[in-house]
Amino acid sequence: MSIDVHPTAIVDKNAVLNDGVKVGPYTVIESDTLIGENTNIGSHVLIAEGTRIGGKCQIFKGAALGLIPQDLKFHGEKTTLEIGNDTIIREFATLNRGTEASGVTLIGNDSLIMAYVHVAHDCVIGNKVILANGINMGGHVIIEDHVTVGGMTPIHQFVRIGRYSFIGGGYRALKSIPPYVIATGEPMVYRTLNLIGLKRNGFSRETIKALSVAYKQIYGKNSKLQEGLAALKSNDNLIPEVKNIIEFFEASTRGVIGSE
Repeated sequence: MSIDVHPTAIVDKNAVLNDGVKVGPYTVIESDTLIGENTNIGSHVLIAEGTRIGGKCQIFKGAALGLIPQDLKFHGEKTTLEIGNDTIIREFATLNRGTEASGVTLIGNDSLIMAYVHVAHDCVIGNKVILANGINMGGHVIIEDHVTVGGMTPIHQFVRIGRYSFIGGGYRALKSIPPYVIATGEPMVYRTLNLIGLKRNGFSRETIKALSVAYKQIYGKNSKLQEGLAALKSNDNLIPEVKNIIEFFEASTRGVIGSE
């Protein structure tokens, strides 16, 4: 295999490009960067110092990866942006590297980051995540595996979005969003289980029923959040997915969305 770099691209001598990498016209790849095998980088892309990109990724025109954080507490410390395998980053997305708080911004495997998305410093994006066009997030956001976020959604600093959740587009995510749910509205609230997403990902009927019962206990009309969580915890036969819900609520530092 070989590396295909367009004559107009500028690649620093200390950048590491693995076999099968393609680099389009007018792209700039700075020092201390690594590009995995068979990754395709389009035209006019900037891959800044400290960026690590896995194999078989696709980076589209105008994306800017690994630029320094938009954080006044950043003072030039050595940090990274790390992207997994098989991830797609569309036009003009901007992904910043970390600060000394964590040292890294992480993007998982097989995720899709659409046009004009901004991933801020110290964020952690999981595997098989879909971020639609125009999402903007503050620093330290955590988005777990198999999450889909609708377009034009602002996500507040330190918000965490639980696995297999679906977030409606155009609403503000100001608090954390628990796993396995659909969240929409202004202010954003729990609507229902993400039934389509759960079924598509092979969750059994029994597991879906247990999740439904758990959220009715937490968000039911006659339930108070802490009382519902305490009642769930008193059950000695919880499935792992329900335990994950409890742990999510207990670990939240930002607060979790409510119900209608």
